[in-house]
Amino acid sequence: MKTRFIALLSTTLILAVSLPAGAQKYNASKDKTVQKIIEIGQTDNTTMEIEDFIANRIGGRIVGSDALQYAEKWVAQQFKSWGLEVMVQEAGEINVGFNRGPWFGRMLGEGDMNLHFATPSYTAGTKGPQKGHVVIEPKTQREFDRIKGLIKGAWVLVGGKSNGFPVSAETKDADGNILVPFFNEMIKAGALGFIQSSDVPMKILYDRANCYKLTMDTLPTVCDIKLDSEQYDIIYKKAKERRDFLLEFDIRNHFVEGPVKYHNVIGIIKGSKYPNEYVLTGGHLDAFDGATGAIDDAQGTAVTMESARLIALSGAKPLRTMMFCIWTAEEFGLLGSKYFVESGVAPMGKISNYFNRDGGPEVAVSVTVPPAMYDDFVNISAPLANLNPDFPFTVNKNENEPRPRPTTAGGSDHAYFAMNGVPTISLDLRDVKGYGFDYGEIWHSERDMYNKTIPEYMEHSAIVNAVMVYGLANLDHILDRTGLYAD
Repeated sequence: MKTRFIALLSTTLILAVSLPAGAQKYNASKDKTVQKIIEIGQTDNTTMEIEDFIANRIGGRIVGSDALQYAEKWVAQQFKSWGLEVMVQEAGEINVGFNRGPWFGRMLGEGDMNLHFATPSYTAGTKGPQKGHVVIEPKTQREFDRIKGLIKGAWVLVGGKSNGFPVSAETKDADGNILVPFFNEMIKAGALGFIQSSDVPMKILYDRANCYKLTMDTLPTVCDIKLDSEQYDIIYKKAKERRDFLLEFDIRNHFVEGPVKYHNVIGIIKGSKYPNEYVLTGGHLDAFDGATGAIDDAQGTAVTMESARLIALSGAKPLRTMMFCIWTAEEFGLLGSKYFVESGVAPMGKISNYFNRDGGPEVAVSVTVPPAMYDDFVNISAPLANLNPDFPFTVNKNENEPRPRPTTAGGSDHAYFAMNGVPTISLDLRDVKGYGFDYGEIWHSERDMYNKTIPEYMEHSAIVNAVMVYGLANLDHILDRTGLYAD
């Protein structure tokens, strides 16, 4: 694991700013740099340009892919171009890489139709377009022996409803029984691949443990297809009635000899008075590759990066260091943020707060904090209260009893910070105008696309995030953690 610096903070963007002098208490409402951040954010906001490049120009960014490596380099270049110091952390490596190309399938014969399907990451593609007949999987030894000769060159319909993961010889159903009892035997018999029913929108995932076990000598050899449940039922009925038809698939899944490394990319603006104290904000760059990862989490990355750009172009000289963290391998188990926490680059006791954005493209309209932090957040968010009448910003005081500090990792990159006692106060997001955004529909599915973003929400959120991060960086103290965690 390595850390390397590839650019120093450019002096060309450092302008004279109004900062508190001596013991004068910081007042965000009177800070001319905050006003500049807001002005740039309202007149020259590039959040959606960043989002477009990551989601549409690069696309899905699974760990081990060329796309993720390219995205890492692009993020570093952007930070550098805005005058930030850039830190690249090698957070891990995987033995074999994976790149997804186009995929296509159709049914040939009576009732021809194009097929709506997907394949999990790190599963096999076809050897060019491959046609084959269809058989229903055998469930007993007698059934297997009876149709063994038919399996060669066939697409095999298997049971169970897909949860997005590939099937294997070990996959079990809800009752704990092996889902595909003759999995290995059917591969040896010459099956082209397995087809499983999937609800729509399809979840398109991977088998994390087996991804890391793969070598170029142990790659999967047959396709693992998740097919639209309505089409699956049609094909199943035809196969059961012994109708005359074929299925043709062209699936361009490709493996890359590794090891393939993956990296955190962190943009840094050094503190002028407290350089060894920190305010962090971030999102994760890696994404499932069945879609383009536009929501999970290009939108979080875009808002974080635009926050960095607004602050840098404002000429900010914060009192403490700001880090804009673009994490890697979140979808593989929070590996990037975990590595950062364990690396000791920023001591946990010196981090005022980590703002995480990993969810929907909704707008930041409030923050909820313990009483000990309330006055500080009221101060730094004051310029946002009436910034946009559609999105008034409020600070809420959390009067509940403090919760125990988490002891196990949660579902996003804030987890390891919280486990180590760091405040992870995040901005509250809302669908204020009622666009009907449904994160459950998009999460890890084929619908995680650019057309699900909400530009006005994301652009405003970038301004809010920038003002909040900059404000915390200019207090004469880090946030009081009293009442944050029970222990």
